[in-house]
Amino acid sequence: MMPQTTPPPVGLCVQDLTVRYGTAAVLQGVSFSVPVSGQLIGLLGVNGSGKTTLLKAAAGLLPHTGQCLLDGVPLESLSTRRLAQTVSYIPQQSGISVSLSAREVVLMGFNPRLGVLQSPTAAMRAAADEALRTVGLADKAGQDYLTLSGGEKQLCILARTIAEDAPLLLLDEPDSALDLANRSRMTALLAQLVHTGGKTALVCLHDPALALDSCDILVVLQGGGVAAVLHPRTDPPAVLQAALAAVYGPLELLPVTDCRGRRRLALLPL
Repeated sequence: MMPQTTPPPVGLCVQDLTVRYGTAAVLQGVSFSVPVSGQLIGLLGVNGSGKTTLLKAAAGLLPHTGQCLLDGVPLESLSTRRLAQTVSYIPQQSGISVSLSAREVVLMGFNPRLGVLQSPTAAMRAAADEALRTVGLADKAGQDYLTLSGGEKQLCILARTIAEDAPLLLLDEPDSALDLANRSRMTALLAQLVHTGGKTALVCLHDPALALDSCDILVVLQGGGVAAVLHPRTDPPAVLQAALAAVYGPLELLPVTDCRGRRRLALLPL
């Protein structure tokens, strides 16, 4: 009889992650596990709870103890180049301050796959244009990125993320400069990208109502630790309400049916 082999783990696992700024621990022993891929994970918490710090640590941008594993592989063990191919980190501000077209910004997503002095291929350029079309910026491909509106810039960076095609996406408030319609569009595009591509996305969102409506799993941070891990599709509304109220203050969740007949949860602050 052949010995049974344990299948390799999948999904995202954060183990005992601690980040210090000087002597102050911003994150202390953060642990959670999402043992399946294809999940949109919302990261919630009030300002100062450590959301951005967690994303930066997972992206390898901050020194930390503990580890982050993707499909059983510690991200801390990867080379700089391999990490760039594995993780797509999107900060609140793009940091782009030079004149580039929207298409050129999207093409930056292919840099981890290119060698020194190697230029993007025709297929990469076509993929960049398709990504811009997907986010609704097909007519902006040749426009200077610096002249785009704040919301258009964020959609352009989302297009870069789509083109980059990394298995782990880390996004810090990608909806912050978007209007109501485009916020819903952004999260719907992210969900589609994650679900159809078998990716894992950890997304810091400021609006718990948007997170409830769009995310498969919610990780709630409070005081530098994990206050709750929630499943909006299956957890009873009373459980979700109690966990969120413990962080955000008094609120009520009400089941509603939208104009398309979909069952949703409306969040009402009290």
